[in-house]
Amino acid sequence: MNPFSPVDAWPAVAWRAAAAATLALLTATDALAQAYPAKAIKLVVPYAPGGSADIAARLVADEWGKALGGSLFIENKGGAGGNIGVDLVAKAAPDGYTIGLQTVSLAINPGLTPKMPYDALKDLAPIGLVASSQHVLVVSNSLPAKNIKELVALLKAQPGRYSYGSAGAGSTFHMSAELFKAVAGTPIVHIPYRGGGPALIDTMSGQVALSFPVLSAAQPHVQAGKLRALGVTGPQRSALMPDVPTIAEAGVPGYAFETWFIVFAPAHTPRPLIERLNATLNQALAAAPVKERMVRDGFDPTPSTPEQARARLEAEMPRWAQLIKERGITAE
Repeated sequence: MNPFSPVDAWPAVAWRAAAAATLALLTATDALAQAYPAKAIKLVVPYAPGGSADIAARLVADEWGKALGGSLFIENKGGAGGNIGVDLVAKAAPDGYTIGLQTVSLAINPGLTPKMPYDALKDLAPIGLVASSQHVLVVSNSLPAKNIKELVALLKAQPGRYSYGSAGAGSTFHMSAELFKAVAGTPIVHIPYRGGGPALIDTMSGQVALSFPVLSAAQPHVQAGKLRALGVTGPQRSALMPDVPTIAEAGVPGYAFETWFIVFAPAHTPRPLIERLNATLNQALAAAPVKERMVRDGFDPTPSTPEQARARLEAEMPRWAQLIKERGITAE
């Protein structure tokens, strides 16, 4: 024994006390997980009702609550591109009773906002992925381009003449279009609107030449012949529009954009609660009624582990930060 080693010098009674304390903590945490939930869980959606994040939350909330043996209620807390609602969760007690759902904007916003109120990687504990969904490039019927290759040629031939509408600066509508501009090398003027609805309306009327709405919002207008769909943004075709090619296969190889949805708790939420929330979320996503409703509304269920959810967030943050910096995109 080394007489100068503080470890060796620890008396046996101290080791027993430390072991007893650790056991007591583990027992208490396990008891907490078994009793959870003892009350309703608040699921914060950082946008107004009716948007894709709100729809995704409502599609899974009831079944998730049943799997948990309790209930979830949704609180919409919009503002600042989702940052206000996410910050509310980040600063909540880490007891499993306040959790949040955010889109890919959780990875995009740090590149857009110089002074974030929270650190997505340090202040949040991912629970799991919920779903992914696609956008679709739609053009006004007055635009002569009938496919992606013709659109790219038209935009390059007359730079600055044509514009696209988005749901606002920093929105997924905006970022999917900016990614298209970067990959295809096409100059298009950005016209931000207060929401996706007005942008879609002005695309139909020809006030803007094109836009990138979510698939489910555009589908009825495409079916009615009010808009022309040239390509979906995801890596594969959508069951909602099986005849519409992906943008990559239609002429812009390397392009792919999906909106994904992630649920999270405050950092330091006990691991047993994270695991309970994750297991029951995946159970809800596997339920036939949830899967059917999601597919019908243009979502693809995406069950995952907490580690897989964190890995996706970590992988996409630098990608968007680079695009935002290169193109000088701001949230203003």
